[in-house]
Amino acid sequence: MTQILDHSGTAHLLRREDALGAHNYKPLDVVIHRAQGAWVWDTDGRRYLDCLSAYSAVNQGHCHPRIIGALTQQAQQVTLTSRAFRNDRLAAFYETVTRLLNFEAVIPMNTGAEAVETAIKLARKWAYQVRGVPRDQAQIIVMDGNFHGRTTTLVSFSSEAQYKEDFGPLTPGFVRVPYGDAAAIEAAITPNTAAVLFEPIQGEAGVIVPPEGFLRAMRDVCDRHGILMIADEIQTGLGRTGRWLACDHEQVRPDVVILGKALGGGVYPVSAVLSSREIMNLFRPGDHGSTFGGNPLAAAVAQASLEVLNDENLPARADELGRYLRGRLHALASPLVKDIRGRGLLIGVELHAAARPYCEALRDLGVLCKETHETTMRLAPPLVTTREDLDWALERIEQVLRG
Repeated sequence: MTQILDHSGTAHLLRREDALGAHNYKPLDVVIHRAQGAWVWDTDGRRYLDCLSAYSAVNQGHCHPRIIGALTQQAQQVTLTSRAFRNDRLAAFYETVTRLLNFEAVIPMNTGAEAVETAIKLARKWAYQVRGVPRDQAQIIVMDGNFHGRTTTLVSFSSEAQYKEDFGPLTPGFVRVPYGDAAAIEAAITPNTAAVLFEPIQGEAGVIVPPEGFLRAMRDVCDRHGILMIADEIQTGLGRTGRWLACDHEQVRPDVVILGKALGGGVYPVSAVLSSREIMNLFRPGDHGSTFGGNPLAAAVAQASLEVLNDENLPARADELGRYLRGRLHALASPLVKDIRGRGLLIGVELHAAARPYCEALRDLGVLCKETHETTMRLAPPLVTTREDLDWALERIEQVLRG
């Protein structure tokens, strides 16, 4: 293990974590002790600008006072009832999320992966009961480079070999096509096709933005063939790309939308699947559930998280700051940079070399970001970040990328 912090207490924490924990992550060696807004502090008191936002789970900034207030107030009243009984916070959350996202019905879950699994079950049930697909023959079209979570079913249709290796037998029922190719989607459709599942921007794949018009073309294909369009907006939704949903950039309305990450405001895991009343009504009592999904604490936090995004106009802020950040990055004209892509405050800087050393160098200068797919640095600061914060980070990014 590389030790980059000389504080004996911090080094001890690193050793304990590596000795006792599973080694399924390779984090940068910085131990975060507290956080506020766009900034975090390590156990030595060093301050860092957070340019990852917990993979877009902290769009509203760390420890937003309104979200923390909702959390603490609700935690002193009732936190968990299960769905065996009703609670007094769920209806208000339902009203807020359906109104702001313009959908008729919602089913709450906890994590993003659970929400994707929920959407898959909903699509399959729709295929059998509405489309008339023979029982147990439904297929869902997915994309090369996809990342929808780590459950056994979700890794089954990943194009990453490591995600699947030694985790079989894999779940059938998925057909993978090239990302960004509406013609390939149409060619893959059969009478057994239930839906297309996609990310409007592929974050884990390296912040891959599809060709302009792809989402609209996919919507047209789904309409022509009478199949569902399911958007995984777990990472791209709730303001991250400069719109409430990344699909809004092409004025496309999916049949099903999956939310997570920022829905919990960075303080509590909350996810949800949104759809029409007609489609959601296919679920009957006993078809699906979760002990924690829709609990009063989650509902209170999610409602506050959505209100912060709306009241502080954070999607528009992400659009403005994202344009500024991308413009400044392009102006660097570094020979190390192969490509800069993204929307809003979800930006990938692809390098001609491995990105990990540059992320480590930025960490040493007080900027936290993370590599994805080996050669891409992902920059995704909280939407409450200021232009002054970005200027501060850009000075250090320029220093690292220009050597």
